[in-house]
Amino acid sequence: MVRPASLEDCTVIQTLAHEIWPEAYASILSPAQLSYMLEAFYTLEALRRQMEAGQQFLLLEEDHRAQGFAAYQLEYTPGVTQLHKLYVRTAQHHKGWGSILLDAVEQRALHAGQHTLRLNVNRFNTAQFFYYKKGFQTVETIDIPIGQGYWMEDFIMEKKLV
Repeated sequence: MVRPASLEDCTVIQTLAHEIWPEAYASILSPAQLSYMLEAFYTLEALRRQMEAGQQFLLLEEDHRAQGFAAYQLEYTPGVTQLHKLYVRTAQHHKGWGSILLDAVEQRALHAGQHTLRLNVNRFNTAQFFYYKKGFQTVETIDIPIGQGYWMEDFIMEKKLV
């Protein structure tokens, strides 16, 4: 069900992102910012660079069809794994698949000796409530300029791993 993704899976990840993001961020981002961010983070070249820079991707599949993905980086800072991405097709929400992906990342972090899982989530994204339920706490509020006058307005959330 959950498997490591490789460079050959970049097209699948890109397709999922282009399906999921417009639904997930429609009430948060303007169409122009949404397009800008997809172009910045989800071109095949951008995904390849992320993988080569140390991000590890996981695909969640059901009946050989990708339903979601996660990306994380071990030792983002000493002892800390950064969860960069966790997305599940909107039609597949409330089936526990986000939890399955998150658990897979947590287990890989623990196996690598990491003590903390950290992520950024948009302050206006209801996904933050999923993370609160999973034991994360907000540790910082930040605004990150990403170009073209756009900002990522995020909470940094952390969970201690045991």
